[in-house]
Amino acid sequence: MAYRWETPASIWQEDERTREFALLATDGLGPVDWQAHARARLPDLAHLLGASLPSVCECSPIYPEGFAHCPDCGSPLQRLSGAIPARQPGWWGPGADQLLPRHVPHGLPVTALALGDSIEERPAAPFAGRADRLMPAPPNAYAVFAAARYGFPEQRLLALAPGRGVLQYWDPLAQLWHVLAPEDGAASLAFTASDYAWLPREEGRRGEVALLPTAGGLQRLWINPISETYRLETAMDAPVLAAPGLMRRHIACLVGSPGHVFLWNARLDLSEPQQLSCPELPAAGWSRPFGYDGRLFWLHEAGQLVWRPGDAPGFLPWPPGWQPRLDFGGPTQSRDGRLWHIGHDGQGYSFLELGSAQPAHAAIDGARLGFANFLFRRGHPVVDEPWSAEHVEDLSQDDSLVVPLLRSFNNNRSQPSGLVLRLHKYTGRAEEALDGRVIPRVTVEWIGRRNVILDEIARLARPLDCVPLVYDGHLWLHHPDWNQMRGWRLDELA
Repeated sequence: MAYRWETPASIWQEDERTREFALLATDGLGPVDWQAHARARLPDLAHLLGASLPSVCECSPIYPEGFAHCPDCGSPLQRLSGAIPARQPGWWGPGADQLLPRHVPHGLPVTALALGDSIEERPAAPFAGRADRLMPAPPNAYAVFAAARYGFPEQRLLALAPGRGVLQYWDPLAQLWHVLAPEDGAASLAFTASDYAWLPREEGRRGEVALLPTAGGLQRLWINPISETYRLETAMDAPVLAAPGLMRRHIACLVGSPGHVFLWNARLDLSEPQQLSCPELPAAGWSRPFGYDGRLFWLHEAGQLVWRPGDAPGFLPWPPGWQPRLDFGGPTQSRDGRLWHIGHDGQGYSFLELGSAQPAHAAIDGARLGFANFLFRRGHPVVDEPWSAEHVEDLSQDDSLVVPLLRSFNNNRSQPSGLVLRLHKYTGRAEEALDGRVIPRVTVEWIGRRNVILDEIARLARPLDCVPLVYDGHLWLHHPDWNQMRGWRLDELA
């Protein structure tokens, strides 16, 4: 015989003989295979559910939510639901911060989190620091990361490898990555047509993660950390060709097949869907979308796609002979509010105005890497217009190349700040450094009110594969070639 206990969110069963509790069901997660998956991960699951753990007794390894004492021996229990830490902001990738003001392009590697306030308290350069924490890298590399609560009491980290469609879950108590298996009939998570982007569900129901692109359509992702599974709900059933973007409570993405391309759009609740024909558009190779001035932009080697909710999409080919340098970063702004992108016309580099049928040009004297007013020419920042001369503070940095990774937006600062890689003793072309060339010495730096060297890296290739993320009160950096992720403490976010 077994006793049944019901809490506001879960149903538990107590074995009459062993006095141990087992979870039968909990809101939002569907069937729970407790015996097969959960017993080896009880501490993590107790924190996720807000359940109670024993402190002195050994009657049961876990107790239902809200239990303050063991019902068998009366010993006090550790009530995790009453010890929830202060809520931390979610992280959905460098381009998914919806808290930025409208005058900052959304979808670029820019965050409104106050990262510099903590990092700049460290010793300034030339002192070289080291990572505060290390975390094993996810077993499937080239991943995008999300750190959020997903409707649970505590934040957890997910790593999705879109190339293989593998979803990985980090157990912070066991210090292990778990690969979540698809529930019966779940579609593949793979998406390789274009750059990846998903639309998060910050205040979703328990287990709800995001709306994400797949080769078969837009899918709503749900996770079940107890059974180590995930399931999908189809939101739009058509092959996705470019990642979705969000503008003024409208979702849009490219769908279809070569020769039959459409811009699909709908309201945020997926009502009023429509498809607008774009037959001559490329069917792959699009950048992650970004939003600015009420419009969504997708960039491609052949041109730019611009769409404003309520209007027809417009494709603007690049001027003849001009090729964008999409690997150099992303669009940046001039002081009059226009967006510009860097490219090369065969003779030299120049900036081209975005979103205009008759774009303006601005010639420059060398490559500039960055995005959203976070620009560098070689080792020096560009602090005025994108085409202005660099601001030289240290002549010794002439033989280095700065690769921006993440800008930290702070409206109180006149000079942008953020996370960068500095490639030392490099005087070659920027294109070669961003490709497969191995750089002997690279430093991870925070540039802002104070310049801080966070770490040093030996023999780094493909610097653009570095992925910054914020999780568990730390700023992390991941590269597919590393066995460990490096993290630096952010005191004010803890």
